[in-house]
Amino acid sequence: MDVMRVFVKSFGCSTNLADGEVMAGCLAEAGYVLVDDLVDADVIVYNTCAVKGPTENRMIDILRRVPKGKKLVVVGCLPLINFERLQQEVAFDGVAGPALGEKIVDVVEAVIRGGKVYALENADKAKPNLNLPRVRLNSIVGIIPISYGCLGSCAYCCVVFARGRLRSYTVDEITNRVGLDLAGGVREFWLTSQDTACYGLDIGTSLPELLRAVCNVNGDFKVRVGMMTPNMALKILDKLVEAYKS
Repeated sequence: MDVMRVFVKSFGCSTNLADGEVMAGCLAEAGYVLVDDLVDADVIVYNTCAVKGPTENRMIDILRRVPKGKKLVVVGCLPLINFERLQQEVAFDGVAGPALGEKIVDVVEAVIRGGKVYALENADKAKPNLNLPRVRLNSIVGIIPISYGCLGSCAYCCVVFARGRLRSYTVDEITNRVGLDLAGGVREFWLTSQDTACYGLDIGTSLPELLRAVCNVNGDFKVRVGMMTPNMALKILDKLVEAYKS
């Protein structure tokens, strides 16, 4: 079989961008050729967002405009937020949830063989290894998910259906990733999550403790902390301010 060409495109938050970088890295490591234009691709992987109604509408429109003859794999949050609409309005070949990690390779392989793939079981519990390969969107920016999911049940938010309950990486896992990325030329880190303020509450640590550990990694770099909910941020505010001062 000829080498298959894959186009990977991510939409939405920085966590989704990180997930897309990892999928691209795993596909490249598996021998697929990554292309920058969907016209050149045999398989198109769209890593979707559906955080709001207008965003969902835009995603559906993009998915429906995939050129004929291309294999389409839809991953990310949309399949778990509104699968019924996706199934009714989009002719996809494979569907999977967010934070797919190396499992994207199995999905793409199955689609190429001609099957219609549904990989949604336990998709809201996904937590890929932080050491998986990645193809960066920006060579000097390292986007590191520090956790997936949250502790909330907000009536206005659909993201919890896609990302599930809180699953944090350990401080060591994150600082090890920072060290590896620094050695690879990264100079700015985005610590991202659905709610960074609740980081670590499931494993006995906290965002302030993580920030102190990251800042103790030897090297010259910047750190940006992603979105947090006010109610969770207030619970760690004093320690968070101290961590920022350091």
